[in-house]
Order: sequence, then structure tokens, then C-alpha cells
Amino acid sequence: MTDDDRSFSRLDAAFARFLSQRTDFDPGQKQAFEAIVMTASYEQNQGHSCIRLDDNARTLLLASGLAETAAAGQASPQPLIIEQDRLYLHRYWHYENRLAMKIKAMAQTGHSVEKLDAMLDRYFDALDQNKDQREAAKMAATQSFSIITGGPGTGKTFTVVKILALLQELAEQPLHIALAAPTGKAAMRLQESIGFSKAKLPCSEAIKNHIPETVTTLHRLLGAMPPSPYFRHDADKPLVYDLVVVDEASMVDLALMSKLLDALKPGARLILLGDKDQLASVESGAVLADLAIAEALQNNVYTLKKSHRFGGAIKELAEAVNLQQDELAWQILSDGDDCAVQCLDEDLIDYVAAQQAEYLQLIKAKAGFEQIYQAFSRFQVLCSNRQGKNSVADINYRVEQKLAEQQRIDLSGLWYPGRPVMVSQNNPALHLYNGDIGICMPDNVATGKLMVFFQRADGSVKKYLPARVPHCETVFAMTIHKSQGSEFEEALIVLPDAVNPVLTKELLYTAITRAKKTIKLVADQAVFAAAVRQKIQRTTGLADKFKV
Repeated sequence: MTDDDRSFSRLDAAFARFLSQRTDFDPGQKQAFEAIVMTASYEQNQGHSCIRLDDNARTLLLASGLAETAAAGQASPQPLIIEQDRLYLHRYWHYENRLAMKIKAMAQTGHSVEKLDAMLDRYFDALDQNKDQREAAKMAATQSFSIITGGPGTGKTFTVVKILALLQELAEQPLHIALAAPTGKAAMRLQESIGFSKAKLPCSEAIKNHIPETVTTLHRLLGAMPPSPYFRHDADKPLVYDLVVVDEASMVDLALMSKLLDALKPGARLILLGDKDQLASVESGAVLADLAIAEALQNNVYTLKKSHRFGGAIKELAEAVNLQQDELAWQILSDGDDCAVQCLDEDLIDYVAAQQAEYLQLIKAKAGFEQIYQAFSRFQVLCSNRQGKNSVADINYRVEQKLAEQQRIDLSGLWYPGRPVMVSQNNPALHLYNGDIGICMPDNVATGKLMVFFQRADGSVKKYLPARVPHCETVFAMTIHKSQGSEFEEALIVLPDAVNPVLTKELLYTAITRAKKTIKLVADQAVFAAAVRQKIQRTTGLADKFKV
């Protein structure tokens, strides 16, 4: 990307100017210095933890007096840090360096377990389909730091539940275990999976009782203190848990992962679960992907490859996209041999509106919220972009208008029976968080006034007056980014009519793997092919810090 392709923000420019004013450079040098700093600031906001430098830029930065090279694991308190050919803003160098240091220390702590194979034989039968899960469990039982990665349906949660039981059996005293995920939706899914899998464990009821079912978000686990970036738990006030499990770890950014590692008490174990091929975090870094390929961590990483849930065309499509085989992927979509994967040949808005009939009818019939929520959650439109043609905003508006024309909803006010919303702003006091989905409907228990109902991670239902709900958006359609951690029986993937930088193979792979039964696509072949061929390339130094 050239400077002409970048849209530097006012903050990028102000930060660069603030630093250049503290140099003794002549005007030409200041201009060159500001260009480098603006680029570093811009790229950090695009998800990169650093930028690459050539020799001339490195020399100029060191001459500024505002940049220092990283040495002996420490750096002086300068705003810019140079490590090899990489330039960091100091805070992000600190996050990356601290994270690598903590993980290296944990990775060097192994555990010798007697009669482990016999215990594994009890938890995992001798069938070939369970061999990789057994090996993943063996790794986690003998390591303080473990990563279990794999695509959808490969049994990551199923495996980790058995690991928890195994570790509880091996412990002299019951382990204090924390289960966490980046978002409320991901936490809810993990909680459902844990509860379902726990009942089938081949162990005593006492062991089962020591396996928690409550899953929290990482921010709640660490004790977020908004609006500050700090948490209640850190190195000085660590978490009490002996073991922390984090699901959907691909969504965890560099800063949050670094703060999590800082907050672990000495001797604690950490297990990360996730799909390294999914979208990286919205914020800086590609932590799970970097750690999964790190040379020094190969004994701490296990990839589950056999899918027990996905098969047929959905699996073939996901694999083709992941391998960037755009022609094969389009052929799978176009053949029509498998009704599970198709290009949509109906009018987009008519089709989406028709999918809302069941849950809207249930609201009119005064059904219970759980049934209504389940019906709504069966189908979801996933868009690549928030604005523009075929975007989240465009489809939400047009679907509302179509439903109003069909007299299925009443648009006379902002809040109407059946309005589905997604929270876009955290409100810890109300236990509502970015990404939570609710449905506005009459409160049948009380006066029939409109309330917004949400299903919590523990399965309970909470209702709020619309005026109390934090900033939210209508969610007949959502971005693919927001869909991470969710599953739907049917996903309708809608791409724009022109190529843009958001479109990548990771975005498509993530969207495809949200669907359990059916995928439909609205896209031009050229746009789809361009997306499959474009791969996210985040500039980081994390994997390099683990080179042997």
C-alpha cells in the first residue's frame, strides 16, 4: 500500500507533528520523519502491530532522539521502538514483547503425568476418528501453555471438556477453572457446549461437579474498568484461577492477550481454543495465527483436522476458499449438486423478508422468548461491509421497508414488535455487551408494553425498557466480523458489487463456517474470486520472537 492509498486520520497527522516538533531536524527531514510516524500510526489502526523499515528510515528515526532499539528485552521510554527491521509504537512493542516473554516461560514448564495413557484410553475410545483429539488432550495434560486449533466441527470444545476432567482427576486439590471467550455470543456457545458434553464424561460425579459451566467474557474475567484501558486484574493483582480456557482465541487482539497473560497467577495453565484460519482480531495483531506457527511452540500446538459436524459441500467450499482455489469454490457454488451450498437466484430482499415470517408470527402468537429467539437465530444475513450497496445498513433498511409493506411490522416508531437489535456499546452495569442480540416485543407477563429481551450466556432471559438499552442497531443483517462466535442453520452471504480491501479469503471462510446446514451467496463471480485470492497479511513480530 502506498501513501496515496492511505487515508491518514487527523490523529495520525497530529501525533506525527507532535513528535517531529521535538526533533532538531530541518524541514525536509521533519517531513520524512512525519511520513514514517503517520504510517506507523495508521497501520496500527489497520491491525498491524508494527511496520517494516528500510535502512534510510531506520537511520532517520534513530537520529531523531525519539526512537530506541529494543535490547535485552527492555527499551527506554521512548515513543518509538525499533526491533530488527520493524518499527513499533512503544505501547504495542511492550504488549508483544511482554506476551512473548510470558508464553516462553509457560512453554518451558512441562508436567510429567504417570499412567496418562491409561487415563486417556478411558476418555477417548480407540476409534481412529478420536486419535487427534486424544493427542491434543495428551499435549494439554503435559504442558502449562496449550493451543488447540481446528476448523468448525473438529471437536475443540468436546476435547477441552475431557481435558478439564482429566486435569481435575490429576490434581491433588480441585482446580479453580475459568472459562472465557471474547464476546458474549461466543461465551454463550461455549457454555452450551460445556453443559452438553459434561454429562457424557466417563468420570465420577465429583469430578463433573468441579468442572464449571459458567462462561464469562474476557473483559469481565479481567475486571474491565471503562472508560480506561486498564483491568482490575494484572501482574500485581492476578486472577485466582489455576487454569484458564479461552475459546474463539482468533478474535483476541494483541493488547488483550498480553493483559490476560499478565493477569495469570504464577503456575497457572492456559489453554487457547480457536480456528487460526478465521479472521484475525479487529484490533492490532494476529495472535493465534502467529503463535500457531511459532517455531518454539510446536510442542504446545495441536491442530484438529477431522470435522465431525461439517461435511459435503459446506466443507468443500470452506476448504477451497481457505486454500484460495477461487475457480473450484465458484464451481461448488454454481453446480447446484448440493442444495446446502448455492448462489441465491431469487430477489435478495424478498428472500430475506420471507425468512423472518416464522419468528414474527410467533411474536403475534405470544410465544415464549426462547422459542422466538431460536426461530430468529436460525437464519442470518452476513455482509462484508457496513455501508454501501448490499451492506448491513442497506439491507437492514430495505428489509424493514419490505416487512412494513407486507404489514408484518409497524414502522411508525423506532421500536416496534419484532425489531431485532445488536448492541454496539458495552454497558457492564446492565450486563449488555457489544455484539449481544435482542428482540423487541410486548411484555406478555406485565402490561404488554414493549421491552427488549436478551438471552444471557447461562440461558436466562433478561428484559429492558428500550430507552435503557445501550446504543444498538437493527440486525436483519450483520457484518461477518460481528458474526464470529455465532452459528446459524442458514447463512446468506452478501458481497458488494465492487472489490474493496475488506474482501479477503479469511472473511469468506469465517462467513462460510458460521453455517451449520445451508449457505446461499449473493455475489458477482469476479468480486468473489478477488476476495478468495486476497489474503490478510498483518505485519507483526510475534512469531519471530519464538524462532529457535
